[in-house]
Amino acid sequence: MISRRKSLQWLTAVSAIAGLAALVAAPSANAQAFPTKPVRLVVPFPPGNASDVAARVLADKLAQRIGQPVVVENKAGAAGALGAEFVAKAAPDGHTLMITSLSPIVISPHIAKTLPYDALKDFVPVARVGYTGMILVVPTSFPVNTVPELIAYAKNNPGKLSYASVGAGTLSMLTMEVFKKSTQLDILHVPYKGSAQAMTDLIGGTIPLMFDGMTSSYSHVKAGKLKALAISAGKRSELAPEIPTLRDTGISSLLDVSVDGWTGIFAPTGTSPAVVAYLNQEINKVIEDADFKRRANAQSLDVYAPATPAQFQEYVRSEHTRWGNVIRPLKLESN
Repeated sequence: MISRRKSLQWLTAVSAIAGLAALVAAPSANAQAFPTKPVRLVVPFPPGNASDVAARVLADKLAQRIGQPVVVENKAGAAGALGAEFVAKAAPDGHTLMITSLSPIVISPHIAKTLPYDALKDFVPVARVGYTGMILVVPTSFPVNTVPELIAYAKNNPGKLSYASVGAGTLSMLTMEVFKKSTQLDILHVPYKGSAQAMTDLIGGTIPLMFDGMTSSYSHVKAGKLKALAISAGKRSELAPEIPTLRDTGISSLLDVSVDGWTGIFAPTGTSPAVVAYLNQEINKVIEDADFKRRANAQSLDVYAPATPAQFQEYVRSEHTRWGNVIRPLKLESN
């Protein structure tokens, strides 16, 4: 016969194991009630933007995994602030998410005097999706073929070179400004209102330099209309392995030698950790899918390796800090 003491010890052990199992199962159980309706994937930019491209490649496959439609909605305006505000104020139930580039989260907070949201407090990072590197491109007629040749040419012609960007405060402009600082070059900034006219003038040789996103410039490189000198990302792109990184060319101080035009998914603060974990799990399974990678690559989007919400949050905070260090000396504050 089991003694009363041993019986109590056995019951205590069983209860502890059962409690631990319940604790482990709780997030999964909570997430099982989600989603109960279609999920809105808000893009704070117009159609065709890298975030929009990522959203549309992701939506169908994510819908298949979670058993509800995933509807992509473009809410563009104010450099992404309108869409970001909409998501920040949405019900924190996981049914409204934002897929965005880094701009509204780690760049705009250092430029805009006021924003209708707090980038670090109003959102929960859910998952990283992909990135597009910034390519340093020049006209085919420009007499340089490598970054060292460009540096030598610029130093021999101080103040005579200019570069295009798609606007003040954009990643296109900021990447070049950090490149200038890293290499101590004197190059004049010429902002354009968008990529199309800048690309036309670049191809025509009206302006000689530009850091531009892979999605809008690489097709011109492949067509022989532009020369690509380097890519700003920390590693070579799977889409264009022939283009060296800045590290490959000897530049060692450009934001730790990595400027990625990353895209990630965020939920409103207050969203259940169980729902965030579930979404992260399912999104990561999508981005590991070979067909997703193929479709993303076809749209000039490199795909990240899966990361946890905590890892993505740490990355976002580090990006927020280092871009602040870049932007503050440039005095780009706007209304």
